[in-house]
Amino acid sequence: MNETKDLSDLAAEFGLTAKEFDRVVSALGRQPNLTELGIFSVMWSEHCSYKSSKKWLKTLPTKADWVICGPGENAGVIDIGDGQAAVFKMESHNHPSFIEPYQGAATGVGGIMRDVFTMGARPVANMNALRFGDPDHPKTRHLIAGVVAGIGGYGNCMGVPTVGGETNFHRAYNGNILVNAMTVGVADADRIFYSAAAGIGNPVVYVGSKTGRDGIHGATMASAEFDDDSDAKRPTVQVGDPFTEKLLLEACLELMATDAIVAIQDMGAAGLTCSSVEMADKGGVGLELDLDQVPVRETGMTPYEIMLSESQERMLMVLEPGKEDMARAIFEKWGVDFAIVGRLTDTGRFVLRKDGEVVGDIPVRPLVDDAPEYDRPWTATEPAAPLPAGDVPAPNDLQSALETLIACPDIARKSWIWEQYDHMVMADTAQRPGGDAAVVRVHGTQKALAVSTDCTPRYGAADPTRGGAQAVAECWRNLTAVGARPLAVTDCLNFGNPERPEIMGQLVGAIQGMGDACRALDFPVVSGNVSLYNETNGEAIQPTPAIGGVGLLDDLDLMCTTAIKAPGETLILVGDTAGHLGQSLYLREVLSREDGPPPPVDLAAERRNGDFVRSLIRDRRVTACHDIADGGLLIALAEMCLAGEIGAEIEVPGDAAPAHGWLFGEDQARYLISVASENAAAVLEKAAKAGVPAMVIGETRGGDLTVRGHFTISLGKIRDANEHWLPAYMSAP
Repeated sequence: MNETKDLSDLAAEFGLTAKEFDRVVSALGRQPNLTELGIFSVMWSEHCSYKSSKKWLKTLPTKADWVICGPGENAGVIDIGDGQAAVFKMESHNHPSFIEPYQGAATGVGGIMRDVFTMGARPVANMNALRFGDPDHPKTRHLIAGVVAGIGGYGNCMGVPTVGGETNFHRAYNGNILVNAMTVGVADADRIFYSAAAGIGNPVVYVGSKTGRDGIHGATMASAEFDDDSDAKRPTVQVGDPFTEKLLLEACLELMATDAIVAIQDMGAAGLTCSSVEMADKGGVGLELDLDQVPVRETGMTPYEIMLSESQERMLMVLEPGKEDMARAIFEKWGVDFAIVGRLTDTGRFVLRKDGEVVGDIPVRPLVDDAPEYDRPWTATEPAAPLPAGDVPAPNDLQSALETLIACPDIARKSWIWEQYDHMVMADTAQRPGGDAAVVRVHGTQKALAVSTDCTPRYGAADPTRGGAQAVAECWRNLTAVGARPLAVTDCLNFGNPERPEIMGQLVGAIQGMGDACRALDFPVVSGNVSLYNETNGEAIQPTPAIGGVGLLDDLDLMCTTAIKAPGETLILVGDTAGHLGQSLYLREVLSREDGPPPPVDLAAERRNGDFVRSLIRDRRVTACHDIADGGLLIALAEMCLAGEIGAEIEVPGDAAPAHGWLFGEDQARYLISVASENAAAVLEKAAKAGVPAMVIGETRGGDLTVRGHFTISLGKIRDANEHWLPAYMSAP
């Protein structure tokens, strides 16, 4: 890097506007040097400062009686009883995964696990939410292969099960895929570790891998849109080493069992810069670093490179004085680097020294608290014209529509993906991928955590507010469908360039919808991530506010699955069906149309219907349950039949919406449940008393799926259609 180059030009290259550069000069009272400019640029990047979204994120509900720690720390923490806590967060690694899919996805998984074990929790489950471009796009197959291998490679080596997620395809992601990774951990509720530095004079300690030149300016790269030269950004992608992270995890947890740690922070985006500055800011202290003490793996590294490297598997700690030798012994036992690199001061300044000279001297406050915060102009998305089900053409025949939908990329079985993940390691996975939610036993107990990730981007593209609310509601339904009590969410908000009012309007609308749903469902946001500038050459992704939810099963024996258990049971549809086909998969896959509004989201109905279904599961009245989402009722039924290898026969009600609307409409707040026939009358009576719409639509039987008066299809034929697409696609030359 040429330090003689005009600094204002460099500032622009680093992502700072002219006004932001003027603010840097004002904060310092002088021109910055190269290292200081780099530090300001990453700390003020969209990825680190949330300067476009902060105003709106503050409107989300974050509190509940069971919330121990909400947004602002490495991960959110909730009380799960018996002196235990669940710690979880979801984050994006979108730009790196598009440029270098294996390492981008792998280091995304590694980073989110560090966020969780930094808080003192042992990771017990990984999830992911993946969005790829059109399957016909020339890069899609390569990107899928690399991302899936990276996720599996890192998680499997760490010995943490990857238990579920979701995968969607749409041409809007051709130039910018999304890789959102989530980790859930379990900790003792009275042994949670935080990042606020404290204790003037206390030592600052670096542990983990050595620092290299990989990932320099990764945060800045993640805060800019792509163009035709994006492959040139490959050097900004980090390189992961899961075996080192496993050693780091065990060493950290061993040290956490002592009283040595005052504060701890993962080195994620912006590496040593962000971790040290945020620790100092939260503690209201100054911090001095001696860069000569930082373990490096390359010769001649400059202060700029050391501070901005995003090399993986690194942590920063503040220790109690006198505990250094004990801590060093633990990390050396695990074969992990340990170095005292600095100390806390009372100056409120961030001071860097190298070769005996001061190479950086910045007041801490401007880097964090005084970072730019924008109230960007925004325009709401124009609502789509209504699309009554009667105005949507029926298919030539309903069976062919079912076969088309069950085989389409979004619904096709994803076992090709999750079979590459070790989803059973640790021996506590109680519900494998493929159901409504993953379920993981809390080790050594009878309770379990349910986890789901959800978003329907096509809904958000048509109506961001409704799309944001629906993402939360579907996540809540998925947890409910396995019998869990939904507790809290983490989010990963993926959008295009916020400097464009229409994109900023999508972000604002989605957050407003999420907030409405979280409040109505008592489902607070405890952590999250914002990923903006997800576009290439001005073509933005669909707005994708991914929601990761965690719920609690007090008794694992009460867990419900989607699998039909026996023939001769009664199928009951819970919730109202109007046959809404706007923005449905039926419309897109069968009719090649993407129009109309998304389905309405009635949050009062969501709460009422979900609480009712959960009560039935708790009372052991339900033998199988599936929430109704993509593809509508018939797809949900087909998936239940496939899961249990038992068929069903249903009948379209005479007074229902058009048959194709009733079967494929994506109306919300609905569940399909199977109950023992002798319990059906009692269930319907209980529904009526609770004001919950419920009706018998058929029964389980045989090895076929029958819609009376329309068609009968064998489960074998449905299974072939459902399971064939992805393996065939990935094995093609």
